[in-house]
Amino acid sequence: MSRLVLASGSRFRRQLLDRLELPYAWESPDIDETPRPGESPQALVHRLALAKAERLAADRPNHLIIGSDQVAVFDGEALGKPADAAAARTQLARFSGQRVSFLTGLALIDTGRASHRVCHERYDVLFRRLGEAEIARYVQRERPLDSAGSFRMEGLGITLFERLEGDDPNTLIGLPLIRLCQWLREAGLDPLG
Repeated sequence: MSRLVLASGSRFRRQLLDRLELPYAWESPDIDETPRPGESPQALVHRLALAKAERLAADRPNHLIIGSDQVAVFDGEALGKPADAAAARTQLARFSGQRVSFLTGLALIDTGRASHRVCHERYDVLFRRLGEAEIARYVQRERPLDSAGSFRMEGLGITLFERLEGDDPNTLIGLPLIRLCQWLREAGLDPLG
């Protein structure tokens, strides 16, 4: 049995974690992701990443449980996943020629030591100028309705950008692997060990 658990239903987070070649289990925790009144985007991703990990922690002694959550931030507003294709097209039209920040919260609970860590990583995307027809084609082809910001960098979303800026490109996909690897090594689970 693996002592590493990913608290996420995201196939993209699983694909990222697979790259570390560590055995792990995963489960999608059911939590309310509604932002609280006045909650900053940073506080939101911290709270949700930790809440996802905590949801699975009670039944798993001596485990390392990873939680993660992401929001797009544009004009000071936290944007989550689009509700439908029309909302995705509207989001992308707003982003045309603009810089959008993506905040990815990361939490690691060590149930054996009764400790946890939580942080967020930022990654910025500069969108190129996008036409209405290409936005419509992109949304029709990729169907990015399960992605904050209405795109998938790991797919055709890369065609929408002029430039990417940040420390860890995995952050944009939804799991900051550089920070996670640091925490796993400190917890005694070295991916190269």
